Amino acid sequence: MIYLRLFWEFFKTGLFSVGGGMATIPFLQSMAETTGWFNANQLADMIAVAESTPGPLGVNTATYVGYTVGTIDGGILMGILGAIVATFGLVLPSIIVICIIATFLQKFRDNKYVKSAFYGLRPASVGLIAAAGVSIVLLSFFGVSDIYKLLTDMHFDWRHIALAAVLLVATRYVPKLKKLHPLYFIVFAAVVGVVFGFSVPV
Repeated sequence: MIYLRLFWEFFKTGLFSVGGGMATIPFLQSMAETTGWFNANQLADMIAVAESTPGPLGVNTATYVGYTVGTIDGGILMGILGAIVATFGLVLPSIIVICIIATFLQKFRDNKYVKSAFYGLRPASVGLIAAAGVSIVLLSFFGVSDIYKLLTDMHFDWRHIALAAVLLVATRYVPKLKKLHPLYFIVFAAVVGVVFGFSVPV
């Protein structure tokens, strides 16, 4: 049943994506390849929307994917069910872990093995987040989903680079613009994308 698989896929993602929302992206990329629920282009759109709206990236993308898959399976009501199932699957591991830690907080705090485990997880989290960042850069600027395709199937679009450069300069080096709320830049980028028909080849 599609809802059981939704739950299981996002449960695995929530269980192993240590390091926050960006660490879920490699798992979402793998999910796209194994399930066919969405492609690399749609994932890039999901990340853009999830980062532009309230809530954690992982939860927002889980809700989006669950709703999309459920809608295909049986309409809007099934889409809502899919969104709930996928989101619950993603957050359940965190709830379980927090409950366990809360129960044995003092022992966990002083346990040298737990401390060592968390120190060991740090580089893994950095690696996952770095890999996700590289994937998004490749997809946004070159139109490919991984480094291997970059050598054979690169689609370079100066508009993407130009927009990124304008936003970087505006948010870092222009004093008056630096004080603006990030929402203005998000809306500006969205409008530019619509007006100039930005798209990422898959």
